[in-house]
Amino acid sequence: MQFRVAIDAFIQFCAVERRLSSHTTQAYACDLADFHKWLGPQVGLAEITMVTLKNYLEDMVGQRKLTTSTVRRRLACLRAFFRFLSELSEASDPFEGWRLKLPRRKQLPRSLSRNEAHCLLSSFNLQSGEIENEVRITFSLVIRLMISTGLRVGEVCKLTTDDVAPDGTIIRIQGKGSKERVVYITHVELALGLQQLILQRRAYGHTALFINRHGSPVRPQSIRLMLRSIARDAGLSRRITPHMLRHTAATLLIETGVDIRFVQRLLGHSSIATTEIYTHVSDEALKATLARANVLETITA
Repeated sequence: MQFRVAIDAFIQFCAVERRLSSHTTQAYACDLADFHKWLGPQVGLAEITMVTLKNYLEDMVGQRKLTTSTVRRRLACLRAFFRFLSELSEASDPFEGWRLKLPRRKQLPRSLSRNEAHCLLSSFNLQSGEIENEVRITFSLVIRLMISTGLRVGEVCKLTTDDVAPDGTIIRIQGKGSKERVVYITHVELALGLQQLILQRRAYGHTALFINRHGSPVRPQSIRLMLRSIARDAGLSRRITPHMLRHTAATLLIETGVDIRFVQRLLGHSSIATTEIYTHVSDEALKATLARANVLETITA
């Protein structure tokens, strides 16, 4: 099997059988294209060995100075790729017997402070000539939904009217790897807004819950651009991304004492170790706790 054909077959397998998101399959395609380009067209699948992979690793780390997360992702992609080919008997698995250990950089999630979240939500009451009023109202629901439930931007874009209960209080989510989960909307105003949106979409024959001006399902990039505009209206200086809203939901829930297992289920994490990153004490919570403790006052009193 030619390398290009093998890549196409693997991507098709990931999309159809594993039902991975388009974002994931596109990332896999880019990672495999990088490896193929590094190899050169003269190297066939049968010629790739553990030594080849180690040389590729050395190039990524030593020559190109790629981040640890990028290196880990590309090697994980290659591992899945060669496991797929091995099961088809199209190539041997060069990872067999290689116990690769790369350091895992644990980055704290970038989330909004309570004040930033308040400014972002309050900005919807302001008038703006850049975004039409109807679109702004719909986008307000998107932002409130993401902050309260921690939905990924891709999950929001895939929502249909059938995924939401008629009263707007329950949403069925198609998450990563075709994993389904259910989230609950306890905020009365948000649930009412979703309920009205469902009625509006069905009245005009739309299936998608969130649509653009042309009636098509809204795309992740559109949400990113709208969020940037709203953040600018709110006076927020740093760049705000949709994934920061997911981090904000998890961080605020942890800070208010919600059990980490419930947060894990809400976010759709397969491992609680992924959720544990949100148990860090935020600067805001730390400052508030220190102010209440007032250590020097207790000493000098």
